[in-house]
Amino acid sequence: MKALSTHHYGRHYALLGVTLLSAAGIALALHSGPAKSTAGPPAGAPVSVAQVVQKAVTEWDEFSGRVQAVERVEIRPRVTGAIDSIHFDEGQMVKKGQLLFVIDPRPYQATLAQAEASVTAARARMALAKTEAERSRRLIGEKAIAQRELDERESALLAASADLQAGTAAVQNARLNLIYTSITAPVDGRVSRAEITVGNIVGPSTVAALATLVSMSPIYVNFDVDEPTYIRYAAHGAAGNAGTRDLLVGVGLATETGYPHGGRIKAFDNQLNTVSGTIRVRAILDNPDGVLLPGMYARVRTAGGKPVATLLINDKAVGTDQNHSYVMLLGAGNKVLYRLVKLGPVVDGARVVREGLSKDDKIVVDGLQRIHPNDVVSPDVVAMFPTPAAH
Repeated sequence: MKALSTHHYGRHYALLGVTLLSAAGIALALHSGPAKSTAGPPAGAPVSVAQVVQKAVTEWDEFSGRVQAVERVEIRPRVTGAIDSIHFDEGQMVKKGQLLFVIDPRPYQATLAQAEASVTAARARMALAKTEAERSRRLIGEKAIAQRELDERESALLAASADLQAGTAAVQNARLNLIYTSITAPVDGRVSRAEITVGNIVGPSTVAALATLVSMSPIYVNFDVDEPTYIRYAAHGAAGNAGTRDLLVGVGLATETGYPHGGRIKAFDNQLNTVSGTIRVRAILDNPDGVLLPGMYARVRTAGGKPVATLLINDKAVGTDQNHSYVMLLGAGNKVLYRLVKLGPVVDGARVVREGLSKDDKIVVDGLQRIHPNDVVSPDVVAMFPTPAAH
């Protein structure tokens, strides 16, 4: 037998390997069955959409203001003397007429006693002058005295009367000065600390006030509104301060939630500030617990008028494009459309929409960052406000 060459054996093994691989491939194909296609139309981005809400609401405008006392008094002395005693604690609530300071009254008591003595003497002189004048009138009828003597008696009577009037005025002045040595509260309110203590000499020319006193309830809150807002209020009857009682005000302090203090607008200023384009407004509200202190910063909101049908949306549905606000409107075929909107204030957690939407529109409220205009989406309809109690 003829021996096979090495080349022949190599080609034989190569053919055998190809045959085996082909058989394995066929067997695998038969076992797996026909190949299935995984490609399909792309799914739209999942988003939450909600229908625009329409309800009657009272729109509130928000401003910043300052609390001011209705009455503020600097306690100053009307007479000169040493502070004899102080009758209040700093920060104390005091009533009108309550004693605050006493200036040493003894010099004024002495002056009053002297004035009263002068009046007694003047009254005695006037009684004598009156008697002599009456006697002279009788004697002149009998021609027992000269006319000149009668004139002198009449003149003496007039002088005595004038002296009595002057003495009476001196008594009144001395009594008034004595009263002024007791300094009382002119209004109800909260008193400051005593700026001048016992033993110091004070008087009408003293630069520093002895203390300050501010009324606490009711109390003012002053703030500025822009010209269009004032015009809108005037359209509801607030022009010339008429009808301001119907313009409600809510006030909240810097650390408070919401506007827990309620009041009303008391007055608008009589002119517009042409530099700022605003007008000063004064609100008045009760402050029975004294939480509001003069000078405090206050957040103020005012009711712009009667409740009207208003479109409301969730603020998180609003996007911003440079200086414009927009929403994504759900259109036909679940395609989202770019829609510019004109927004109003936030009312009880809901954003007012003035232009750009209707009550039948549905807008994207969640997933705005995942979509672009004209995208097809997979919408999930939800409530515009998941927690109704919040609005």
